[in-house]
Amino acid sequence: MHSLDTYQLAIVALGAIAFGVYLLVKGGDWTIDSAVSIAEKSGLSKLFIAATIVAFGTSAPELFTSINANVSGYPGISVGNVIGSNIANILMVMAVAAMIAPVVISRKEVSVDLLVMLAATAAVIPAIHAGLLPRWGGVVMVASLILYILYQYKASKLDVDAADGDNEGMNPYVMVTIGIVTLMVGSELLVQGAVAGGVALGVPEAVIGMTMIAFGTSLPELTACVAAARKGESDIIVGGIIGSNIFNILSVMAFSSIVKPLVIDSRFAAFDMPIVIGVTLLFAFMLFVFGRIGRLAGFAMAIGYLAFTVAQYSGLADAGLTSL
Repeated sequence: MHSLDTYQLAIVALGAIAFGVYLLVKGGDWTIDSAVSIAEKSGLSKLFIAATIVAFGTSAPELFTSINANVSGYPGISVGNVIGSNIANILMVMAVAAMIAPVVISRKEVSVDLLVMLAATAAVIPAIHAGLLPRWGGVVMVASLILYILYQYKASKLDVDAADGDNEGMNPYVMVTIGIVTLMVGSELLVQGAVAGGVALGVPEAVIGMTMIAFGTSLPELTACVAAARKGESDIIVGGIIGSNIFNILSVMAFSSIVKPLVIDSRFAAFDMPIVIGVTLLFAFMLFVFGRIGRLAGFAMAIGYLAFTVAQYSGLADAGLTSL
């Protein structure tokens, strides 16, 4: 059996990545749609759906991908996926949504959620500087997430007279299961394809996680927010992004460390963590002070994301790490 050369390996890897991303997007869509259907039948408010169920649904690709990567011995992809996804959620997903239609939100309604997002971001700083997130740290983070969900549930208004809805179409519980299985298969293809492609091109796993995988697993958020922007549902856009960023840290990173202690490369402390902190603070500031993100701001954020991605790879080229 003949071995594959670098070019052939790169092509096979790109094919695996493309199919993995496709499955992640489809699985994410099925999971979200089914979860929303279940939530609506239970009478939960839109705000609760956006900040918890939809946010968790769109973060499911990051969850499966990061756990799979850490267990497979690629912790750099796991950590990079979380940090890169949070950056992508703000600078790419929010930017695209704002360019379609200005995002306007009540500052009072999202103030607590923004504070929780800032606290969650700050919580990972010690672990990143220490180079390790132990199991007990992951347990504490998951416990914090549970408290946040309970708060959201109690703060949301429930419609006790909600209609049962029709029973046409496939059972939403069955679709949730199908969606989750699809996410698992997609994450496996994405991780293995990205690692193979990165090895072929000489790209470090941390950079792979921060860019290709972070972008791929953020596509469900992008799809949901674009649809919401077209319908003028700013609450769903903001709630989904804030909730997703919270879930990425307190769920994705936490469960990854619970399954296997998460070793964190020193490069994250030196370059990537300051960026995600700055981006998160800027996002919170804009919503706290102005309560809106317009088209011009969205365009500037998109340019910032492009610059961030280029910087990830230009550093490798300068160091002579890539081989085409």
